[in-house]
Amino acid sequence: MSSSSVAARPAASSRAPGGGGGAPRWVVAVLAVNLVAQVLIVLTGGAVRLTGSGLGCPTWPACTAGSYTPVYSPELGIHDDIEFANRLLTFVVGLAALASLAAVSRLVVTGRRPSSLLLLGAAPLVGVVLQAVIGGITVLTRLHPATVATHFLVSSALVAASTALLLRVREDADAPPRPVVPQLVRRLAQAAGAVLGAVLVLGTIVTGAGPHSGDAEHPARLGFDTEVVSRVHADAVVLLLLVVVALAVLLRRTGAPRSARRRVDVLLAVLLAQGLVGWVQYATDLPELLVALHMLGAGLAVVATTALLMALRTRDPDAATTTTGPEHLSSSTGAAAS
Repeated sequence: MSSSSVAARPAASSRAPGGGGGAPRWVVAVLAVNLVAQVLIVLTGGAVRLTGSGLGCPTWPACTAGSYTPVYSPELGIHDDIEFANRLLTFVVGLAALASLAAVSRLVVTGRRPSSLLLLGAAPLVGVVLQAVIGGITVLTRLHPATVATHFLVSSALVAASTALLLRVREDADAPPRPVVPQLVRRLAQAAGAVLGAVLVLGTIVTGAGPHSGDAEHPARLGFDTEVVSRVHADAVVLLLLVVVALAVLLRRTGAPRSARRRVDVLLAVLLAQGLVGWVQYATDLPELLVALHMLGAGLAVVATTALLMALRTRDPDAATTTTGPEHLSSSTGAAAS
């Protein structure tokens, strides 16, 4: 056997077998369902809060004292049914997360993908279990805004993990990741992710100080001035938009891959729509429907940001990469401008 054939073997083994995105279609479908479920549970959780049904089941893990299912009472009306339906939906999300782990495990066991993928594959299921515990604490603390905020932020992290899992499995190679854009562009993209995280945290503070506590009779609220925190939140959104616009310009001027340029456009569109919804809901005294759309937009912003960050590197051993020094960025910018 020649030394050249031996040297070629690692490159061949770093590519996921089967092609077509690196995984069977049924695996991709399972992971896509998991991602949709993770986004929708954020929306349904918001519906519980917006209808004042957060304590429709006033205890946990049971719904009422001595019963795991709702017991009709005139005081609660349909609030217990709304909260119980959301709890049942948690089991659906859990099944989707379990199916995702099973699908990834199948790929690993059959030798199609590396065992390192199992950690990411387990993240949604572990997160769902964690969310069940946090949800119980939220009920037992009578919907304290800090626990409600934690509940939402962990959901956002699960949306990011589920997005990363879906895109990672769709990749057709398993070589170590290499950058496809200059270091300055990567740093700016990471900054966008950090600012998005700050926007989400500030959004939970605005929510915690606002009118929609989740309990129509005894709302627990943070003691912040809603107008002040809303303005700080809006300023953070403007900063995020500026960072993403700068990132879009740099991706084009440095000759970034088409996937990265397309994904930054999607992110910018989502953020503009999200900003518009946020402004209208603030100007119209937070109608429930617009608040729900704003929560959906937050989930989509997490999906789009995660997708963009993953487009800035490749695992394909044959793909061209870019240098990381600032001189490459300068030369590329000058070439694009000439």
